[in-house]
Amino acid sequence: MVDIGVLVSGGGTNLQSIIDAIESGRLDARIKVVISNRPGAYAIERARKAGLRVEVVTKEAHPVREDFDGKVVEVLKANGVELVVLAGFMRILTPVMLRAFPMRIMNIHPALLPSFPGLDVQKAALEYGVKFSGCTVHFVDEGVDTGPIIIQAVVPVLDDDTPDTLAKRILTEEHRIYPQAIQLFSEGRLEVRGRRVLVKEGTRPEGSLENPPVTLFDEGA
Repeated sequence: MVDIGVLVSGGGTNLQSIIDAIESGRLDARIKVVISNRPGAYAIERARKAGLRVEVVTKEAHPVREDFDGKVVEVLKANGVELVVLAGFMRILTPVMLRAFPMRIMNIHPALLPSFPGLDVQKAALEYGVKFSGCTVHFVDEGVDTGPIIIQAVVPVLDDDTPDTLAKRILTEEHRIYPQAIQLFSEGRLEVRGRRVLVKEGTRPEGSLENPPVTLFDEGA
């Protein structure tokens, strides 16, 4: 069991997926506090419906970034948080936060890192012409979407995709892999070695994916 704090800025669909995984018994975690930097974020409503403690920390009250992060750290530690989970938290963390929770802050990004960090990633993926996209859960370091990768999920990019349709399919995978990453941490199965995150007693994936599918060597072709 791991005690987590979830940081949110928007609608909170990844927060909801974590709440649902805990309530169904699939995830051994307790959400000790949900912190939002936006008082109007719908994620706050989701948290309150689930009976969770909510704290709002705004940039207006803490205009200096380090002071903002210092207040967030204060709230997290006061609630006994072991793992910090960024779920659509639209701020870049300072070393104040990173030093307080070294390799204990997770983020989810809607692209296959290290490709397409930052914002508007589905649009960038379509413009580049990739055949696959997806999402990545990673530990947070001092860069932007540069931390060690924990788990990734892949979706094909379709010829008629728009940024919105691609984002929707990726979001479905986000809701699957984020609770899994937290569960692996809860079980003590993640080991960081340099840039690599190794999963102890992990299952080896098999097979491959192609887009468009390869038929040239299929049996009977």
